[in-house]
Amino acid sequence: MIDSRLHVLRTFGTCGTVSATAELTGYSPSAVSAQLREYQRALGMKLLVKDGRGLRLTSTGRYLVERSDELIEQWEHIRASALSAGEQTPTDFGIGGFSTAASNLLAPLAAHMKRTKPQVHVRVVEAPPARCFELLVAERIDLAVVIAMQADVQVDDDPRFEQIILLNDPLDVIVSSEHPVAGRSSVTLNELAREDWITDAPGSSYRSLFTAAFTAVGITPRITHEIAEWETSIALVEAGVGIGLMPRLVSLESVRDVVRVQIAGDHVPTRRIVAAMRAGSLKSPLIRDSLSHLRDTARMILGTRLEQER
Repeated sequence: MIDSRLHVLRTFGTCGTVSATAELTGYSPSAVSAQLREYQRALGMKLLVKDGRGLRLTSTGRYLVERSDELIEQWEHIRASALSAGEQTPTDFGIGGFSTAASNLLAPLAAHMKRTKPQVHVRVVEAPPARCFELLVAERIDLAVVIAMQADVQVDDDPRFEQIILLNDPLDVIVSSEHPVAGRSSVTLNELAREDWITDAPGSSYRSLFTAAFTAVGITPRITHEIAEWETSIALVEAGVGIGLMPRLVSLESVRDVVRVQIAGDHVPTRRIVAAMRAGSLKSPLIRDSLSHLRDTARMILGTRLEQER
């Protein structure tokens, strides 16, 4: 019911270039340009103007994109209600999320849907939060799992999306199997104040979470290694050159000489993981079923991870 050219325009408004719009929507750059030209001709409005070698929205174009949020939300609500009324499911369903969520939450969800709803073609996209929100606007995915308060994207007040809390993922300490606290069930951050720490680079969301954890207990940690990938952090811990914090959602089952120890105390660091979808789509049967499965999977992982890795 919504003109596909409006989706192309909205996607262009989000990413700002024809090439990025083409990549997000799956069209060729020439097809995107043609649709944008045809749409402004059909509406009788000047929506875009040349800007150097590219294009930019006019004031009219920006206004149309902003006000179309209400139209899209209403259509998503109508579509979700219609599917519920007829006990039907869409034939295509896209889900996206960051790497840990993709492997631990989205893969089990895709497998579950393949068993229970074989008529639905499910697509899984591993992507950072900013990319997930762009894919939601472009309608390439319908549900995204992201870490709340990411440094590179803030959408709490964005009317295009709805967000639901899935879980609060605790951070644990990871140490080598030879470390003095390796055999303990828990440890406080105060006890580890003199350790060499491994964390991400300044400006990253994980570094902010790391810093906040120590600020809460009044400690300035000694950061020795700045590492972006969990695999590298684990390798350094295994080598005995430092310790780190790791979300419980990340598995250590295949790692030999690294031990996870739960953090004790009043300020246990956690990262909040949320599910995001287009505004108005929350009542969609597949969205509801997916949220339920994601919560159940997360609850099971968090409840058994420590025991499984001992």
